[in-house]
Amino acid sequence: MTSESVFVVSWDCQGLETVLPITDWEKQEVFDILSGKVVQKKNIPHIVGMLIMRARVNSHRFYEIYAITAVEGITKEDIEEMFKNAPQEAANTMRRIGEKIYSDRADASRVKIT
Repeated sequence: MTSESVFVVSWDCQGLETVLPITDWEKQEVFDILSGKVVQKKNIPHIVGMLIMRARVNSHRFYEIYAITAVEGITKEDIEEMFKNAPQEAANTMRRIGEKIYSDRADASRVKIT
């Protein structure tokens, strides 16, 4: 049985902005509960809402926000490295495998002045 990891990935025309390791956060929360530690709960819907608000306020930057599911072993750092080494291919991959949360993707056909 393979395990998967969920990430929320946000980027704009200038490159990657955020990778939220949702599965890692949830695992840490369970571990903290079982260990009797104070739980540092992340309000994921609120955080995603703030990303969307930032995207709307900065629409000139053409934000895209996707939720992706990756095979076990893929880390936040792997996704960051992917965007660093091949940003266009990384964005295309996120669009192909991800679930769109928000997109202001630029439409090249609408460009009037080059």
